[in-house]
Order: sequence, then structure tokens, then C-alpha cells
Amino acid sequence: MNRRAAGRGAAIAVAAILASWTSVASLQEANPEAPFFDFRTETPGTIRHITIADLPRPYVPPVQWDYRPSLPSAWPQVPRGFTIEPYVAGTIASPRYLKRAPNGDMFVTDSGSGRVFVIRDVPGEASPRVEAFAGGLLLPFGIAFYPPGDRPEFVYVANTNSVVRFAYASGDLHARGPAETILPQIAPGGSSGHWTRDIAFSDDGRTLFVSIGSEANITDTDVSSAETLRAAILETSPTGGPLSVFASGLRNPVALAVDPDSGDLWTTVNERDLLGNNLPPDYVTRVRRSGFYGWPWFYAGSNEDPTLPGRHPELKYQSIVPDVLLQPHSAPIQLTFYDGAQFPAAYRDDIFVASHGSWNRSIRTGYEVIRIPRANGRATGRYEDFVTGFVSDETPDGSPRGRPAGVAVAADGSLLVSDDLTGTIWRVRAQPASDAARVPR
Repeated sequence: MNRRAAGRGAAIAVAAILASWTSVASLQEANPEAPFFDFRTETPGTIRHITIADLPRPYVPPVQWDYRPSLPSAWPQVPRGFTIEPYVAGTIASPRYLKRAPNGDMFVTDSGSGRVFVIRDVPGEASPRVEAFAGGLLLPFGIAFYPPGDRPEFVYVANTNSVVRFAYASGDLHARGPAETILPQIAPGGSSGHWTRDIAFSDDGRTLFVSIGSEANITDTDVSSAETLRAAILETSPTGGPLSVFASGLRNPVALAVDPDSGDLWTTVNERDLLGNNLPPDYVTRVRRSGFYGWPWFYAGSNEDPTLPGRHPELKYQSIVPDVLLQPHSAPIQLTFYDGAQFPAAYRDDIFVASHGSWNRSIRTGYEVIRIPRANGRATGRYEDFVTGFVSDETPDGSPRGRPAGVAVAADGSLLVSDDLTGTIWRVRAQPASDAARVPR
């Protein structure tokens, strides 16, 4: 590619929450913590690093299903030198995916209601303006603007079973007309199984990428056609047409993002269930054209799935080890590259990921936003707990107070985080150095 220039709960009322929370926890040392963890040790600034050598044997320990109800409020924590506050609360029932338009407006999908919203900061007003851009969609998730650049003419939206687009001019708060269908069917399975679909354009605007998760947790694809054109990232032209496989073996590639510097395509992947609390790792990775990432036969490189033993040995060492292995069952959703200037310079070009949290683990994990530092555009394999505190310690195993789903960099350089459990979009800002120095340890 070419380089280019730069389960919902009750909504939280802003009046019921302090204007901001500042973390008093100091940054941890550079050495990473023990590789596997749960909500009890999620602390802003803590460094994580999971390697292939750390992976346990499958089925140890056993999985416990967890459907405990959530608590009504969240109190997120951020690293020293940052603040977090509600940005939009109570207006969008279940905000998920966030996408900044070139003019600075923030587009948001509310999958459950089938609507897309636009958020705009208005000078002199305390709260942003929120408008419904379009409705009548089927589980909308991903959003992309086309053509790439400062003057897009269309807003593309990924429904669970199709891709549509709306005519658009910079500053539009409402769709100019009905949706035009670009892809009438993404895969034969439609919305069954993993239902989120994300879309992204290559930096030259010639290719439309579409992510689609598997229909089931694990499937013998040698004998079943249910996974045709699934567990993959697909590609087509911006005007539609036949779909082809760009990369495969990705069980549930929830979100896509194109590196603004290199043009590389990145994705977040939710791995399979039922192999234990700490298997297999979810991951964030660059996606190689024609790359195979293991599902269903292997995970994390050449590790064999025990439910399908001895199958396809010719693929074992073709299965790619992802760039960043995450705590298993964290459920990473959206990712974004930090391209703002409000955070310290060390954060520039790093990756932020919204982690939705576990539902099938004996003790909860995830429920946070992580930061993936990069050196010269490459991830090191380490990542940092950045926004935590979405799980209550009032019960031994934890009850969720929020579930991060989307993450995006706002026009002012702050970081926005959507919480689809409480209906809140949070804003994280870096403090001026003089203010940060006064935060007690």
C-alpha cells in the first residue's frame, strides 16, 4: 500500500458524576507483570507482555460461565497525568463504534437501535450537539469515509449483512438521502454467529476491506460450508462487486484500522472459547495479504486446537504469530492510532484498543482500554493498561460497571471511549505538566 499523509444498562447522567477523575496511581516500572491477569490487578500504567512460551495447556483451568448483572455506574481510572470525564451521557443508548470525520465531527453507531449519530462540539456550549444521522439499519457497526482525504463524498456503514453508503458533504449532520447498497450480502450466513462487521479503505482508496467473524466458536471447515467467506478479512472495490479473501484464519476480526503512516491494515481478533481461562490469547496484529492466522486448526501460531487434532499439518507452520498477544477473553473491539497532539509526544502513533471484557471466564478480565506502544511503527509485543475501573470489586469475581466498545481520537487530540453498557462516551485528556505535577502519589 502507499503511504498517505498524516448489553446496555441505564445511562449515566452527567450531573450524577464528578466533572473528572484523576488517577493517583503512579506508573509501574518497565518490567511487565505476570503474563495472565484479571480485573483485580488491572491498574493504569501496568505493562503486560504475553509470549507463546507463556501459554498453558488447553482446558486448564476449567471455564465458568458468568452472566451476573451489571452495576449502574462506572468510575474509570487513568494513568498519572491524565483526566477522564463524561463527554456524552444519556443521549445514545448503546454507543459502540466511533469514527472521526475529516471536519472533526464524531460519528457513532448504536447497533441495537440501528442508527448512526453525529457528535459535534459547539464553541461556547458546555455539551456537544448530538444528531441522528441515519436510521433503519441492521446492526450497524463499522463506518468509513470515501474517498480518503479531507473531502469525502460518502459515508459507508457496515450492517451485519450488507454494506451501504450515504451521500455526504463535510459538515452534514443528517443523511442527504436513502442508503445506497454497495454489498447486498457479505456472506451466506448473514447475521448468524459473530455479527459485527467493520470496513476500511486502503490509503489509495482503491480497496474496500470488510471484516467478518466466524459463524460458530469452532467449526470443522473440511465438512461444513457454514464458514464460507467467514473468519476472514475480505476485499472488494469501493463500488462493490465480487468479494475475495485478503486474509483468513481470523476467528472474529472485530475491527479494522489502516496505519496512517505505513498504510498497513491492522485488526483486533477475539479468539475461541472453551479452552480454559488463559487460552487462547486474543490479539492485535498487522494483517498480511494472503496471511493465515490459524482458525480453526491452530491458534497463536502453530499451537494445535485440541478439538481438531492432527488436521492440516501442512498449515501448522504457515499460521502467523500475531504482533501483540492479549490476555485471553479480553474481547478487544475497536482500535485507533493516536494521531493527535494533546497527549505527550511519546504517545504519538501508538495504538489504543477498547477491550469489551470477558463473559466466559471464572474471574473477569478485560473491561479496559489498553495502549500498545510502538517503536519505529512496529509493536514490541507489550501493552499497557490505560483506562481501567470498569469492574466492581464489591463481589469476589467482579460485576461490570461498564464495557468499553469504541475508541477514537477527537479533533482536539483527546481520546474518546464509548461504553455500550452504560450509554456513556468518556473523554480522556492529558493534563498540562504543571497540573500533573500536583497530583498526589
